[in-house]
Amino acid sequence: MRFYPANLDALLVELSNLDETLALFESLQQMPIAGVEEIVPAARTLLVHFRPSAIGFDALATQIASRDIRGKAREAGKLIEIPVHYNGEDLADVARELDISVEEVIRRHTGSDYNVAFCGFAPGFAYLSGGAGFVVPRRSTPRTRIPAGAVALAGGFSGIYPQASPGGWQIIGVTTSTMWDLGRDEPALLQPGYRVRFQDAGPLPETRVQVAAPVRPQATTVSEDYLQIETPGLQTLFQDLGRPGRAGQGVSASGALDRGALRAANRAVGNDPATACLEILMGGLTFTCQGQTVVAITGAQVSVEVLTAEGRFMRLFLYRTAIRSASVPRLPACAIIWRFVAVSFMSRCS
Repeated sequence: MRFYPANLDALLVELSNLDETLALFESLQQMPIAGVEEIVPAARTLLVHFRPSAIGFDALATQIASRDIRGKAREAGKLIEIPVHYNGEDLADVARELDISVEEVIRRHTGSDYNVAFCGFAPGFAYLSGGAGFVVPRRSTPRTRIPAGAVALAGGFSGIYPQASPGGWQIIGVTTSTMWDLGRDEPALLQPGYRVRFQDAGPLPETRVQVAAPVRPQATTVSEDYLQIETPGLQTLFQDLGRPGRAGQGVSASGALDRGALRAANRAVGNDPATACLEILMGGLTFTCQGQTVVAITGAQVSVEVLTAEGRFMRLFLYRTAIRSASVPRLPACAIIWRFVAVSFMSRCS
């Protein structure tokens, strides 16, 4: 094992091969180390996120290095069965590459269980190892669009595209199983450690089953109190605390650049600390407060101008120390993160 610092709160473990990686991943899942918050597996590495207040880099590396992963047999994970219509555009090419018949490709692909080694590339895209043991090259020319549900091979892995996207894997079939669904408690159908068994679903029906997209609620106006954006500036984004803990499913944490400023802004106006805010980069934002609103600005020091509806300048209340609690009217509130120094905005409050 080799250990590399990936951040102040992340450690990268490099191993010799996929088997060692999966064995260590399983060991750390079964016997967690205090202070470890998330483990993201890949082909030959594990990215370990930890709380520096609970455990240090050296202590964590020492504990991981002490794990005996030689010759460890993996426990059987949850079995997911995937029906496949083997009509892929590259199926015949794969058969020629392997020097076997198309029928034999299908028989072997459905004849052994695969293991979900890790996820990445796109939310819900799982890299499946083992199984038939096929090793085929990627396409020399990637496709600009591969349909959702495409079952494909590349290198020593099998995979299923969760949504339409570019890609260079060899397509051997298609499934109507939904690989990524935000309406489920666990959006990703396949998780690291799961087993996958492909089933031959026969010819594709003339009318292909379309997987319905999740129904999203329509945005509605629920109040006369709101923030009207006049000019968005160079870049203004809605940001919250992100989606930590989903990296193993191919979803990065994302979220605000300055999470402390986001929490402080929300506390100042009485919001839940995780409420989405406006994050402004390089300034230029102007907006109008319609109705009764409470606005907090946190982050870098900036020059702020506020005008009344009559065009008079208003005095701002500035807090240079941390706000432990704030008593504010229970009104619709908007908290704003201002992340960079070279910014200014103008607001007319009516």
